[in-house]
Amino acid sequence: MLISIEMPDSADAARTHLRDGALPLGGGTHLMPRLNDAAGTDVRLVSLRKAGLRGIDVHDGRVVIGAATTLADVEDDPRLPYLSPCVRSIASPPVRNLATVAGNLFVPQPYGDLAAALLALDAEVDVLGADGVRAEHLERIAADGLPAGELVTRIRFTAPEQGTFRFHKAARRRLNSGSIVTIAARIAAEDGVVADVRLAVGGMARRLVRAAGAERVLLGAPLTPEVIARAAGADAFEPFDDAYASAWYRARVYPVHLRRALLGA
Repeated sequence: MLISIEMPDSADAARTHLRDGALPLGGGTHLMPRLNDAAGTDVRLVSLRKAGLRGIDVHDGRVVIGAATTLADVEDDPRLPYLSPCVRSIASPPVRNLATVAGNLFVPQPYGDLAAALLALDAEVDVLGADGVRAEHLERIAADGLPAGELVTRIRFTAPEQGTFRFHKAARRRLNSGSIVTIAARIAAEDGVVADVRLAVGGMARRLVRAAGAERVLLGAPLTPEVIARAAGADAFEPFDDAYASAWYRARVYPVHLRRALLGA
């Protein structure tokens, strides 16, 4: 049962409440429906709405996004056109007006599509803990989460070169649907050969994953349907059953959507 909501005016004050056992509240689009359905345990929340964690800064190719920045803020920012298609694939406009960037990092699969994009962009997060702020790779956070009482304050990454970022989401509906398979990639080619690649996949495991096997197959090879087909079989994913798709179906269609993500066809 929800018994209180604190609304501190700084990240340090928010972490004090987290340290005392409160849960962080961003937009609440994932958390609140589950609290409303839960029974028994008393829950205290700390809202980040006034903690000074909202905003986007872009300077010399580096992007810094505050943890409480909404998905709508990212979608509407003309400096982040490569992320707009990703954000528009998430839920509906009213949800995007509330949901936050940091919140999207911690929702369970098959959600977290923006997190997949940020993982492909090799994002780092600033984490406020007992010893102050430290930098963590998003890949580590996606795998292990955060200890109780710690707080993400910012997300940082280097903007991709034009034409090097890909995002593709397969879903039952265009909007307001969890992912069947989500693929985000930063990929660059020289003379027709893949010179750099970083590939993140959602919907194919209970957490976001790097497709490291696919990256190894693609690197140094021509970007052809045949090479992509080999890359699609290079990772031992553990897809799951849910209301959107079966594990069998996810595994079956992943190669198709990897090809679509990388070739657009």
